[in-house]
Amino acid sequence: MDVILLQKVANLGNIGDRVKVRSGFGRNYLLPEGKATLATPDNIARFEARRAELEKAAREHLASAEERAAAMKDFKLVISAKAGTEGKLFGSIGTADISEACTRQGFKVERSEVRLPNGPLRVVGEHAVVLHLHADIDVPVTVSIVAEE
Repeated sequence: MDVILLQKVANLGNIGDRVKVRSGFGRNYLLPEGKATLATPDNIARFEARRAELEKAAREHLASAEERAAAMKDFKLVISAKAGTEGKLFGSIGTADISEACTRQGFKVERSEVRLPNGPLRVVGEHAVVLHLHADIDVPVTVSIVAEE
């Protein structure tokens, strides 16, 4: 399947790149999310007419992500959860819990922006979490889980 990217996609390309992707990836992810359009002659002409507008929106999104990353530079998140005597949590801390805690601290973070490299957090202590704010910007955040009294 031949598509034109309408926004930057990690490990695939930048705005305006014409790439060949597997049909399932294009049909199920790129097209419904509005990240790409089919590379037909009509769509190519339509894209070239909108190219400046799409690039301006991409620059604004990148600038916004850079501002958010600068604000979160030394941010350390503390979450309290019920835990057993050995430090194991009753349940786990996932992406939704981390995004809600960040939002309560004043940093608007979507659930899809939280990356947990080792899966949900299940023990008390400090954990390294990455916030993927933009295709080019990842912010490392330390999440400290403390046991509720």
